[in-house]
Amino acid sequence: MGRKNKKTILSGIRLERYAAEGKSIAHLEDGKTLLVQGGVPGDTVKLIVLKNKKSYAEAKVMQIESPATERVEPFCKHFGVCGGCKWQMLPYHKQTEYKQQQVADQLRRIGNVALPEIMTICGSERTEFYRNKLEFTFSTQHYLTQEQIDAAQGEVIEREPALGFHAPGMFDKVVDIETCYLQPEPSNKIKNLMRQLAKEHDLPYYDFKKQEGWLRNMIVRVATTGEVMVNLIVHHKRPELFILLDALKDQFPEISSLNYTINGKKNDTIYDLDVINYHGKAYIEEYLEDFRFKISPKSFFQTNTKQAEKLYQITRDFAGLTGEEVLYDLYCGTGSIGIFCSKGAKKVVGIEVVADAIEDAKINAAWNNLEHCAFFAGDVADIATDAFFAEHGRPDVIITDPPRAGMHEKLVQQLLKMRAPRVVYVSCNPATQARDLQLLDEAYAVLKIQPVDMFPHTHHIENVVLLELK
Repeated sequence: MGRKNKKTILSGIRLERYAAEGKSIAHLEDGKTLLVQGGVPGDTVKLIVLKNKKSYAEAKVMQIESPATERVEPFCKHFGVCGGCKWQMLPYHKQTEYKQQQVADQLRRIGNVALPEIMTICGSERTEFYRNKLEFTFSTQHYLTQEQIDAAQGEVIEREPALGFHAPGMFDKVVDIETCYLQPEPSNKIKNLMRQLAKEHDLPYYDFKKQEGWLRNMIVRVATTGEVMVNLIVHHKRPELFILLDALKDQFPEISSLNYTINGKKNDTIYDLDVINYHGKAYIEEYLEDFRFKISPKSFFQTNTKQAEKLYQITRDFAGLTGEEVLYDLYCGTGSIGIFCSKGAKKVVGIEVVADAIEDAKINAAWNNLEHCAFFAGDVADIATDAFFAEHGRPDVIITDPPRAGMHEKLVQQLLKMRAPRVVYVSCNPATQARDLQLLDEAYAVLKIQPVDMFPHTHHIENVVLLELK
């Protein structure tokens, strides 16, 4: 296999074991390692080499020649085209086994620190309809599968508009989704009504490439309390907007917060835009145990509510609170972890760089009558000074829940200076968590490790680690 020949196609390659991030490992006859996407261990495949490096190559499955014995029939007809649930062909017990393996491999290989035995992964009771939030996209660019293109035999295909999810790796192509198994009803019914009304009234979908059109996005939240929030996002105001909103209001009385947003920008983000409340409240309510949370249209909240309870229970257990500790909640978002742990702490100090999230955190603390919780907007490395500690107390326990990129090295150095007796590190990316654990190894030992599956049928995995000062 020539090193620069990226078009090399190989047949009869058996995928041996799971790597990470949905990829599998195979080996060539000369012993070279292949990282392969699109298959599962046990498959024998035909693949194309995408990158050929000195010590390994990256490849993608073109055809499954002999499927793994453990494969099962996917339950969603959009599987393989929509990128939302890439592991439906694996039984759930196998998914969690691979996720457990991913945590172990990455912590050992990247972290290279002393580790205790990793606890058995905490699986999700619900493997369908577990998400509380979905964002659907309206697009003129209906994604066409290779089979559809081949069947056209070179003839131009008239693209129908699509309402659904972006095709994997494509910012402008959207897979039209009829039934999605990620979010409970009335999610699908709301989506399908919007498609029906758009067709009846000949309403234009947005063309991301041409930057023209009208219907852009729709965000649906369904809380375990039964409350439903919808935010319909359009390019500009026109009379038909209120036809759509009134139809939602009349046909779905369970929508307790109906909103719209005007987005004339080139990108889809709404965090810098006003959300206009059209009907009902401007928020919905959610509970984690007996803690009540306000969820506004732009609020971040864990998307698997029931599994978030388990994640936070593990975090609280690792924190080992006795009622005497000052607890620091870093990357606190809207304060959910700190508030969830608040009954066991003398004081909770939350720090988050997003100012709007801190305002929500303050409201959530007030809703739960928690006068011993204080939240601050800013960069942790800048805020956590000796003067700040003198005013608010030095941390006895730190909980940190950073984004996928992990903690900034400046913050890691700050933690080493703060020297809290215990640190609980909640991560959605074991690879960056492992990197940070190696840096923290200077002062901290890893005592407990608990993987938690928040997203069945995907390769994503959360992991909770308890560290104590050496």
